[in-house]
Amino acid sequence: MKLNKNYENLVENYLFAEIGTRVEKFISENPDKNVIKMGIGDVTRPIVQPVVDAMKDACDELAQGKSFRGYGPYRGYDFIINAIVNYYTKFGVKLLSTEVFVSEGAKSDVSNITDIFSDDNTICIADPVYPVYLDSNIMLGRKIIYVKGDSSFKALPASLLEKADIIYLCSPNNPTGAVYTYAELAEWVEYAVANDCVIIYDAAYEAFIKEEGYPHSIYEIAGAEKCAIEICSFSKTAGFTGVRCSYTIIPEDLVDSNGKSLNKMWLRRQTTKFNGVSYVIQRGACAVFSDEGMKAIMADINYYMNNAKELAEFFDRKGIYYTGGKNSPYIWLKCPDNMGSWEFFDKLLIEANVVGTPGVGFGSCGEGYLRLTAFNTLENTYEAIARMDKIL
Repeated sequence: MKLNKNYENLVENYLFAEIGTRVEKFISENPDKNVIKMGIGDVTRPIVQPVVDAMKDACDELAQGKSFRGYGPYRGYDFIINAIVNYYTKFGVKLLSTEVFVSEGAKSDVSNITDIFSDDNTICIADPVYPVYLDSNIMLGRKIIYVKGDSSFKALPASLLEKADIIYLCSPNNPTGAVYTYAELAEWVEYAVANDCVIIYDAAYEAFIKEEGYPHSIYEIAGAEKCAIEICSFSKTAGFTGVRCSYTIIPEDLVDSNGKSLNKMWLRRQTTKFNGVSYVIQRGACAVFSDEGMKAIMADINYYMNNAKELAEFFDRKGIYYTGGKNSPYIWLKCPDNMGSWEFFDKLLIEANVVGTPGVGFGSCGEGYLRLTAFNTLENTYEAIARMDKIL
């Protein structure tokens, strides 16, 4: 037996697993402390009623012989695919039903999409950014280059890029909250088309974009259908962190230099390694796009964004530099007194009993920063602010 030695190049623990271990240790040693967790981007509001009702009805269908369903279509049921296609028309994007693939989570797809690419490809990843992009490619031994962010943590320009084959972009960015404008994203699309690259575009937080001038989908940019794969999630949009559902879009026009279809390759991969999302979950996901569903989930998103606003206003009062909080549920802040990321993490945990995410866990450019999430109750947000106010 031989093991994959590329795993030796990974840090010992996945970032959020390491945070969980440290927090559990602190709680076990301090059972009297009420710890407020603002580190992991897990939702706190319950799934909205229209979605719950749809899943209950689907369960009832499975209890009847005439409406029972077993394995579903590999791409997903027509009803959810059509709902996604219709949703994209709001952005002026026309999709074919064959271009949409429903799956169990954006995190899985961001990692699994690497199956259809050779390990000889050079991967471009922003720094700082969501760690799954990096770790999933380290596991395959691929060459990785970075586009490094400066202290402004604005959306990174394509002009910084060395030659790469596969480019990971995330907008709004996790963790910094940076959002690409149409012009900025067009630079990346133009580069990818000109250099025969593929962009893997993570749009998990697109529903949090509130300001004008920012695309919700990369397919709003001309030419993106020839170079981009878009992955989106129901986790943050609709509170599906414990339910699991997402979708990946691979245009029919996306082919390699020999005319090989990436859409067909992904379908082949999915039919081999994946048996589809359950009927019950897909019915719930479809209800997200109903008028009642969209109204309810936007109310939840507004609730979280109000939490972000409260956090942002607190750091404004303290004179602490941060980004995010406007089109993103995250606050990316500079650690005070030149503290390191894990040093400030420990200070918040021990002195304020508040959990954040050390910025260095998102890349070397994140050292000296920390991410806080707005996914919490307003009461906990106020309490966390009051505690931080005493130590900052």
